[in-house]
Amino acid sequence: MTSFGERTRAALAQYGPLCVGIDPHAALLDAWGLGQSADGVREFGLRVVEAATGRVGVVKPQVSFFERFGSAGFAALEDVLAAARAAGLLVIADAKRGDIGTTMDAYAAAWFTPGSPLEADALTVNPYLGVGALDTTFELAARHGKGTFVLVATSNPDAAPIQRAADAEGRTVSAAVIAEVSSRNAAITPAGEWGSNGFVIGSTVDWTEAGLDAFTPSAPILGPGFGAQGAGPGDLRIRYGAQAALVLASESRSILSAGPDALTDAIGRAAERYREVLGG
Repeated sequence: MTSFGERTRAALAQYGPLCVGIDPHAALLDAWGLGQSADGVREFGLRVVEAATGRVGVVKPQVSFFERFGSAGFAALEDVLAAARAAGLLVIADAKRGDIGTTMDAYAAAWFTPGSPLEADALTVNPYLGVGALDTTFELAARHGKGTFVLVATSNPDAAPIQRAADAEGRTVSAAVIAEVSSRNAAITPAGEWGSNGFVIGSTVDWTEAGLDAFTPSAPILGPGFGAQGAGPGDLRIRYGAQAALVLASESRSILSAGPDALTDAIGRAAERYREVLGG
């Protein structure tokens, strides 16, 4: 079984950095002529999957936009997840789960168990109840060839006081999280391979201010903030430096606003721009 880290590495090598967000905002549903309903978000998601297939390697459904329609919204999300995985796309469920004990174990089982209605390839997780609270999540992910993206340094300014606070060793909290997760990756990752527990580091984050540096073993970075939030392909190397080759550059509204008829071309053009930046 190929690990999630290595599958992500292969997807980046084949398709480049662009990760297409599946974010059916209310305004986008209206612009696309779809209803504010579970049927609307299902149709939206399936159209994005179809347009993304063969043009990028990774998609990232934002769970909240489906969740707002209750059980019918989750049923729609299940259909979108299944379609994306059947199309050969890597699927990151952006749910930002984080809890302790059996509660977190249940979240992990929902998203990682093969055959689960919500099965995804990776899940965004919150470490701020302690990285140790995620250990059984990391273990279940590894057992099934899945991955996680651990929130480390996000683009929203409200998070900075917490994430940049100093720990007892003088590291920022963000740097301490990377160190703890990297030690877990090192324990289970064969030499030369990418770890499967990656990091969320926003494209608008200044690494020096956040106290961040290179980490080993290599692991994928999910980079929100591209597109509508202001960062562009050229910011890959500016913000991430030597780590740029690890980054999945997440764009959603800036691409999705092209509308259903122009979406395929919009994804293709954006993917090419990112490949050009990295010389691919």
